[in-house]
Amino acid sequence: MPLTPRSHARPTRVQPADADRPDSGALRRRTGASRRRKAAALLASAVSVCLLAASAPAAPLGVGDRLFPYLGNPGYDVASYDLSFTYPGSNSKPLTAVTTIDAWTTTELDRVNLDFAHGDVQSVEIDGRPAVFSSAGEDLVVTPEGSLPQGSWMRITVRHTSDPVSADDRDGGWVRTADGLAMANQADAAHLVFPCNDHPSDKAMFTIRVTAPDGYTAVANGLPTDVDRAGRTTTWTYRTQHPMATELAQVSIGRSTVLRRSGPHGLPVRDVVPTQDRAALEPWLRKTPEQIAWMEDRVGPYPFETYGILMAAADTGFELETQTLSLFEKDLFTEPAYPKWYVESIMVHELAHQWFGDSVSPRTWSDLWLNEGHATWYEALYAEAKAGRTLEARMKAAYGASDRWRAAGGPPAVPKAPKPGQKISIFRPNVYDGAALVLYALRQEIGRTSFEALERAWVRGHQDGTATTADFVRLASEISGRDLGGFLHDWLYAEKTPPMPGHPDWKAVAAVVPVK
Repeated sequence: MPLTPRSHARPTRVQPADADRPDSGALRRRTGASRRRKAAALLASAVSVCLLAASAPAAPLGVGDRLFPYLGNPGYDVASYDLSFTYPGSNSKPLTAVTTIDAWTTTELDRVNLDFAHGDVQSVEIDGRPAVFSSAGEDLVVTPEGSLPQGSWMRITVRHTSDPVSADDRDGGWVRTADGLAMANQADAAHLVFPCNDHPSDKAMFTIRVTAPDGYTAVANGLPTDVDRAGRTTTWTYRTQHPMATELAQVSIGRSTVLRRSGPHGLPVRDVVPTQDRAALEPWLRKTPEQIAWMEDRVGPYPFETYGILMAAADTGFELETQTLSLFEKDLFTEPAYPKWYVESIMVHELAHQWFGDSVSPRTWSDLWLNEGHATWYEALYAEAKAGRTLEARMKAAYGASDRWRAAGGPPAVPKAPKPGQKISIFRPNVYDGAALVLYALRQEIGRTSFEALERAWVRGHQDGTATTADFVRLASEISGRDLGGFLHDWLYAEKTPPMPGHPDWKAVAAVVPVK
């Protein structure tokens, strides 16, 4: 998944869709979960308020994303984030934090908007000079002493708190675990943790420092660079070697053990588990190197510097492909209601996202199907290869439901806007199995050899970047040697599911139109 949603009724969470397999959509999303966006709690100083009163009022901005109009901000391109968090030893108290952003301006700016909506700001500096700041919607609006010319380099330093959500809040950002905190920032929740340009189109390098009391361990995206002990605290520093979208940031703070092993080609693999559960979880963790090798055989080299699994003692309702350190609920691995093959396929789903969604990120959130469709595709292929759960049977079932999914959530490449107060609701079946069905139709149309060449070329050509649905259509046409625009347009944008190549007998069940 971004998010791989699952139902959380216990103990019967695995409900068969047919005699052969659980319904992946039903297993992945808790329905009706309350999601409330908290109002921004940023207060400027009295002097700042006076200075702003004479000018035009601050306003929230956005990069124009169809699904999240106020997400991200125009006018600059972030090169790097330096995040410093100090954990107080309680997951219900705010962390003190400093966020430093290095960026280039892409136009002349009199103000700089940052996404930030869940902490108190003490001060803001631009290039070492104090700056006026205020809040507008979910934006922190910063006014420098003078305008910033187009093409200039700027460093923004924000001193702030970073506030964990309450235990019953599903907004995302910091997630409380049994022994600390973890992050779940997808799709639009990184700005609940730190000020940022919170849109996947603006990827950047990250350095993350976490200071915590003795007895805690902190782990973040990338590789460790420093561990400094001072008094009764320890500071861990991690740095990414590849750019990352804000929604993929991960920090784990807990009474954890870090388990290390080698993956293919000596890849460092490190897993983070509650210390008391390390022995019980080890049989699952040792599967990761083979799963990485399996994915490499199909799409090419693993794209990052490390990988691992963060098993959190938390009730989130989903798993999440945070870059280099995927977040999983611990009980996915400990509850016997889940079949072994299903758990392993979900591990591969989040692993596949490291290529599809993390390394190659969506340019807009309407391109979400490229993330989830591909992760679901490799999840299904793995279940077929390892457990005999045939891809064709799964795709036939998806075809039967596809018209209903399109009616409820929109065609795969035009997902409907999230429900009010439930922004995570864009993660519907139409972008999971509904999007994997598009890939199946494409493979049926162009053949296995061309399809597999397309997959490898896609991740190789867009590594560390962003891409759109139009980019995928162009590459598919190039690899196959014919124009696939019309074919894929119907599969991606039509209200009704097109006929399946090679399976004229497959039928979609008509969507029920409510009587008004």
